[in-house]
Amino acid sequence: MNRLILILFCLVCIGCKEESKKVDNQNLKNTLIEGEVFGTFYQVTYDSKIDYNKQFDSLFYVINKSMSTYQVNSDISKINRNEIVEVDAHFKKVFQTSKKIFHETNGAFDPTIGALVNAWDFGPEGKIKNLDSLKIKELMHSVGFDKVSVIDNKIVKPQNAFIDFNAIAKGYAVDVIARFLDKKNVANYIVNIGGELNCKGINVDKKSGWTVGVENPNFDGTQSWDKVFILNNEAMATSGVYRKFKVDENGNRYAHIIDAKTGYPSKTNLLSISVIANNCMTADAYATAFKSMGIEKIKAFLKTHPELKVYLIFENDKKEFETLALNNFPE
Repeated sequence: MNRLILILFCLVCIGCKEESKKVDNQNLKNTLIEGEVFGTFYQVTYDSKIDYNKQFDSLFYVINKSMSTYQVNSDISKINRNEIVEVDAHFKKVFQTSKKIFHETNGAFDPTIGALVNAWDFGPEGKIKNLDSLKIKELMHSVGFDKVSVIDNKIVKPQNAFIDFNAIAKGYAVDVIARFLDKKNVANYIVNIGGELNCKGINVDKKSGWTVGVENPNFDGTQSWDKVFILNNEAMATSGVYRKFKVDENGNRYAHIIDAKTGYPSKTNLLSISVIANNCMTADAYATAFKSMGIEKIKAFLKTHPELKVYLIFENDKKEFETLALNNFPE
């Protein structure tokens, strides 16, 4: 009899806990923390009442200190000045992923293109005066991520090589915040840094998945959406030319993505490339690499990379916008 009472009591307690958990889930509310970082905005929405603002700021500080080419005392800036620096775990993680994607894309993604990025006035150091084909050829001697390595936590590189992780570090920072929330057992969140995203679970305020979008490539600075969909436990990054580009005397638009094979800005009909992957660092890097590859090379590459979902917006011969969804990019 006593044993039966004990079993019934335990079942009642379990039922109470389950019911309490349902009530808690129904009463969950999002916390939104937002601000500025890496020269852009950030927004982190998550289903907890705990304010992690200070922790986010600390993580952003460490990543900036490691990899920001805009900070003169960052590790990467010191390395680019050929100072001896012992790099941290963040730097090594980004370096290793960059090396992998450099090889997979046959050099289309190359962080040593930084010297040319600066030369074309897209980077932190300003435009090199009297830039001509000879100067570009000279700068190209230091380009090639295969010439750079990590030995005993120190970077070994050609003296004139300039490393720039800006095409991957923002995506990495998104993942760092996401992993932090995972460790805090946050079940539902979306991390957004300048449009680069990583999400998990649902939007508890709306009781639905995380709604995200791909912007139309509006050159006038206005914002509208080409596609809106639910992103499910994945990451997405977008690279485009409609916000940061140059126009020559003939009206040709040149992207801020520098072609690592030529040293010149990409002239392409691709206007926007969105990549969905299982982490934002990977999505960020591939979105950049695809910018200089062109549509046909992207299609061929994706045949052996089914894990990447890609959405392209481009101009056809009639100067009209067209779109192309590859590898089951969400409708």
